[in-house]
Amino acid sequence: MKKYELFTIIKPNLDNDEADKIVSKIEEMVKNLGGEVLESDKMGRKKLAYEVGGFSDGFMVDQLVSVPADKIADLKRQLKLNDSIIRVMFTTKECA
Repeated sequence: MKKYELFTIIKPNLDNDEADKIVSKIEEMVKNLGGEVLESDKMGRKKLAYEVGGFSDGFMVDQLVSVPADKIADLKRQLKLNDSIIRVMFTTKECA
């Protein structure tokens, strides 16, 4: 399985507990697709460089995930369907 860096921005109008629940849902999505979360860094609420979806800040989460390549499209679709997530970015992680 390939490793990916998954960077997520969650709406700032949620409290910390709700944001943690969203992170748990993301981890559950990854596991349901046959992958695993290798690392998770909850960076907290940060100011954005520019407005995204009408928000000027958000809860940022950076995760290292291992997911089968054919399941990435499914994961992206599921993340877009979550109304609490305002931005998602995937990058391929090169393993040495």
